[in-house]
Amino acid sequence: MGAVLYRERLWPARWILVATLLVVPASALVFAPLSWTVGIVVGVVLYIGCVALYLTAGVPVEVTDGTFRAGRARIERRYIAGASAFRGPEATAQRGPHLDARAFLLLRGGVDGLVRVELSDPDDPTPYWLVSTRNPDLLVSKLIGAVASRE
Repeated sequence: MGAVLYRERLWPARWILVATLLVVPASALVFAPLSWTVGIVVGVVLYIGCVALYLTAGVPVEVTDGTFRAGRARIERRYIAGASAFRGPEATAQRGPHLDARAFLLLRGGVDGLVRVELSDPDDPTPYWLVSTRNPDLLVSKLIGAVASRE
């Protein structure tokens, strides 16, 4: 596997936890003709289920001395040609008008930072990866440091 140089978990936006609290009163209203207590209990159980889904929905972004992992996708470090960090309008442009349809995407709403990882594998039709991150400059430094250290 190798030593971990960078690790981050991309969680869904926090407002989702607040919004899913609405399942409690909604369940109470649905079950009100039968029992308010049953409705509230069902709502709390549903909310706990939503929180459990939230906790399992976080995807990893990880750089080791041998690989780069974004979610379920992995690439050997030797195929990374370079990386660039983007925030704000530049990140929006990378996700939109500058996007190549062949690119691998790991995008998360509510995460403004973005890293574009250029690939050098001649057998791979994917020109680059776009990966959401809360720390684009740090991720780029770890990726570029990893690339530079192998040369």
